[in-house]
Amino acid sequence: GTIAGAALNRIGDFNPQAMANTVWAFATAGVAAETLFEAIARAAVNRIGDFEPQAMANTVWALATAGVAAETLFQAIAGATVNRIGDLNTQSMANTAWAFACAGWNERDLFTVLGSAMLGRFSELNDTQKSQLYLVTVYVQTEWPHLEFPLSAH
Repeated sequence: GTIAGAALNRIGDFNPQAMANTVWAFATAGVAAETLFEAIARAAVNRIGDFEPQAMANTVWALATAGVAAETLFQAIAGATVNRIGDLNTQSMANTAWAFACAGWNERDLFTVLGSAMLGRFSELNDTQKSQLYLVTVYVQTEWPHLEFPLSAH
């Protein structure tokens, strides 16, 4: 069998970090493994409280990169991100914001919380994170033209 097939058979044994690492590795390698991604997304929803912020960010980034529509998991990660925003580092914030924008997320509260948090730590952002943030700002301004997004002034 394939690596994806072997992973699919063992998802029940995966901890949250293993789930995040698996989807990240497949997405980064550009390997199509939609069945695996969907199975991990279903398994991860019930364990989202056990995910570290970086693992949540990596998971949502990987699914957005692979074009997997895992709305239930995205909803869970959005809620966890808002509730745990103080625990996220700038990389997690930028990757999460970028992933949700790429996925066409339509709930602006997540973007407002992430934008406000990143504005408070703007000097800590590296060039890649600033680029991601710029793309997110364009997305938010396109989707909600009347919203005063915290980063619009920068």
